[in-house]
Amino acid sequence: MPMSEIEIAQASAGSRETPFLFRIVPALDSLRTYSWRIFGCDLIAGLTVAAVAVPQAMAYAQIAGIPPQYGLYTAIVMTAVGALFDSSKQLINGPTNAISIAVLSALLSFEGDDRISEAILLAMLVGLIQLGITLLRLGDLNRFISHGVIMGFTLGAATLLVLDQLKNLLGLTGQGTGEDHFLYRFALTLSHLPEANVYAIGIGLGTIVMSLSLSWINRRFQLRLPEFLLSLICMATCVALFQLDGAGVKVVGKIPASLPSFELPTFRWVWVRELSGSAASIAILGLLEAVAMAKAIAAQTRQKLDVNQQCLSEALANIAGSCFQCYPGSGSLTRSIVNKQAGAVTQWSGVISAVAVALTVVLLAPYAYYIPRAALAGILMISAYRLVGWKQLKYYTHATRSDAAIVLGTAISAVAISVEFCIMIGILLSFMLYVRRAAQVHMTELTLGEGKTIRERISTDTPCGKLRMFSLEGEMFFGSGPELEEHLNAIENLRHEGVRVVILRMKRLRSPDAVCLEIVEQFVERMRQHNVVVILCGVRPWMMRALERGQVLATIGRDHVFAFEETTTVWTSTLEAVRFAYSILEDDYCDHCPRKHAAEESEQWTYAI
Repeated sequence: MPMSEIEIAQASAGSRETPFLFRIVPALDSLRTYSWRIFGCDLIAGLTVAAVAVPQAMAYAQIAGIPPQYGLYTAIVMTAVGALFDSSKQLINGPTNAISIAVLSALLSFEGDDRISEAILLAMLVGLIQLGITLLRLGDLNRFISHGVIMGFTLGAATLLVLDQLKNLLGLTGQGTGEDHFLYRFALTLSHLPEANVYAIGIGLGTIVMSLSLSWINRRFQLRLPEFLLSLICMATCVALFQLDGAGVKVVGKIPASLPSFELPTFRWVWVRELSGSAASIAILGLLEAVAMAKAIAAQTRQKLDVNQQCLSEALANIAGSCFQCYPGSGSLTRSIVNKQAGAVTQWSGVISAVAVALTVVLLAPYAYYIPRAALAGILMISAYRLVGWKQLKYYTHATRSDAAIVLGTAISAVAISVEFCIMIGILLSFMLYVRRAAQVHMTELTLGEGKTIRERISTDTPCGKLRMFSLEGEMFFGSGPELEEHLNAIENLRHEGVRVVILRMKRLRSPDAVCLEIVEQFVERMRQHNVVVILCGVRPWMMRALERGQVLATIGRDHVFAFEETTTVWTSTLEAVRFAYSILEDDYCDHCPRKHAAEESEQWTYAI
C-alpha cells in the first residue's frame, strides 16, 4: 500500500547522502517533502501545544522559584531552537516539571535576583555538558541506565512537587530559609496550617475539578479543549471580578509584555563551582527524558531517530536559551504527546508553537496579572499525578527485587536528599546491582554417557576417576574473580580422586580481564604440580587473543588449547579435546568407561552431543 505524503514526511530522515546542513538542522530537511497539507497539520498542532504551553510554562517557572515570565521565555526560545535541531519530528522542548524541580533543588541556597541569574547560568552549564556528551558521541549510553532510575525519579519528583505546591494551594507562605532541608521547611509550613486562606483553597480545588472535568469531556466527546488554559482564565476572572487578591489570594502579578532579549549569562566562578554537580545531573536527566520520549514517538511513527542529533538539539536549546534569559529545559512529555495527538507531521509544529507563545506574551501579558498561584498549584498537582506512569510503576516494583530497590531507592533519595542528586544515586544503585548479577560464573559438569554421547552430568551418573569435563559460563572480569577461583579450587580438589586430565569448556565465557586470566594461569600451574593435565576447549577468538597477550597460552601449552571455529560444528573443539585427553590417558580407563569395552574401536569413536 503506497505511503501518503504525511507518512513519507514522518518516516523520512537524513542519510549519509543528505547534505551536511540538512543533517545538522533536520527541520530544513523536512522542508524537502513539505506541502500545504502538512503545514495545515503542523499549524493546528502548534497552536494546540501553545494553548497548553502558556499555563504550563508559568507554573513550571513557579516550581523553579523564579518569576513566571522566565518560563514563558523558555517555552519560546528553547522550543524553537530545539525544534529546528530535533531528530524527532514531534518532540517539544521547553520547561518541564521534572527539570524545574531539579532546578529548584539546585537553587535553594540563592534568593532574589541571584536566583534568576543562577538559573540562567545553570542552563548554559547544562547545555555545555550536553554538548560535550554529543561531541564524544556518548548519547546512546543512556541505554545502559536502568529505566527504574527514571521511574524512581518521576515518583520522587511528583511527591516533592505535590508537597512543594501544597503551600500555594492553601494560600500559605513558605517557611524557613533556602539552606534548610526541604522536608524541614515543609514541616514549618504545615505548622501554619490554621492560617490557610479559604479563598485560595477554593480556587485551587476548583481548578483541579474544572481541569479534570474538561479532560473527561475531551475524552468523552473527542474534543481538544485547552483544559488548563480555560481553567486559568476562569479562575483569574473570578479573582479580578471579586477582588480576591485583596482578600489574601496570591496572584502571579505583573508580567512584562516583552520578548526575551539577547543577554549573556553572568559568569562567576563561585557559582559555576556550586552549580557544576547539579548541572551534570540535570544534563543527564534532560537527555534521558528527551531520548526516551523521542524513541517512544519514533516507534509509533516509524521515523528514523538519530540519538546523537537528539542530544545535540538538547544542548543547543539550553545554550541558546541561556543567552535569552531562559532556565534549563528538556523534552516535555505532556506537550510532546499533545503535539503528536494533534497531528503534527514535522518539527515545524514546534516552531509554530513557539511563535504562538511569543504572540501570547506580547498581546495578553497584562491580563495575566490576576492568575492565582493557587490555580497554578492545582494544575501542577494534576501534572505531578500524570507524571508518574502508575501502571509501569506497579510493574517495576513487582517484577524483581532489584528493580524495586532501584525505583524505591531513587524515589526516597529524591525526597530525603535532593532531586538532582537522586539521579546519581539511582545510577550508582543500578550499576551496583548489575555488577552483582554480572559477577557470576556458572559451572556445569559434563560426562561421557552411554551411546557415545557427551552431555551434562546428572546425579545418577558415576563420575569418571580419570577424566573430568566442565563447562564455564559468565562474565570473566574482576568482579567474578572470587567465584571463578572457587569453582577452580573445587576442581583442584578432584586430584585426590585420582583424576589425571581436566577439560574446561570456555565457549560461554566472556569479557576476560587480567584478574581472571591470572586465576586460570595459577590454576593450571597448581594442577601441573599435582601431575594433572588441563585442557581448554571452545576458546573464542577474543579469548585466544587474551590468553596470548597475557602469556597464559605459553603456560598452558598451545597444543592443550582447542579453539572454537565459527565455520565448524559447535562441539568440534570439545570432541578434539576429548580425543586428545584419551591419547594422554592411553589405556588407563575407569571400570565404567564406555571406551574400556570398545578399545578396538577407538580410532572410529565419535560423540553425539
